[in-house]
Amino acid sequence: MQHFIGIVPPEEYVERIVAFQKRWPSSRLPQLVEPHITVKAQSGLTEDRQWLERVRKIGAEFPGFSLSLGESKWFARAVLYLDVRSKELHALHAQLVQAVSPTEKQMVRYSELDRFLPHLTLGQTYWGLSEAELAEMEEGVAEALAPYPSFRVTRFRIYQEITTNRYVPLEDVELGG
Repeated sequence: MQHFIGIVPPEEYVERIVAFQKRWPSSRLPQLVEPHITVKAQSGLTEDRQWLERVRKIGAEFPGFSLSLGESKWFARAVLYLDVRSKELHALHAQLVQAVSPTEKQMVRYSELDRFLPHLTLGQTYWGLSEAELAEMEEGVAEALAPYPSFRVTRFRIYQEITTNRYVPLEDVELGG
């Protein structure tokens, strides 16, 4: 089973996102994983979890930071997402990548380091939505989800895959620093 590391927005905003996503019954995303911002993709996060202590140590030493969500954007008309702004998020991402040492091929596949573009996925064609449904979703984003929040990040969450593409929380790691 695979793992990834993410940041979860405040609970009340997560609830708004899920309610918005569920307006499109063809979207399977709400059944697969809670809304999150990926900080470290699956590459290097092996099933044996030998990386877990290194990841916990990074969390314990990394200070909390501010993060802002922004307007909706697209990846190739196949993924609709909310923009994410935070300089510190890039630094945390880089430390996590270094700690788990994925291969160059894996880093390219999962868009890590210089390719890292933090985002919060709202909908995706791969998870059941048509391009027309994504366009409809985009039209309603601002009304449903604005104002886009800024919030203090005090922890990150490690997720584990329990069935194919279905992820649940494994552990929350508090930030220290």
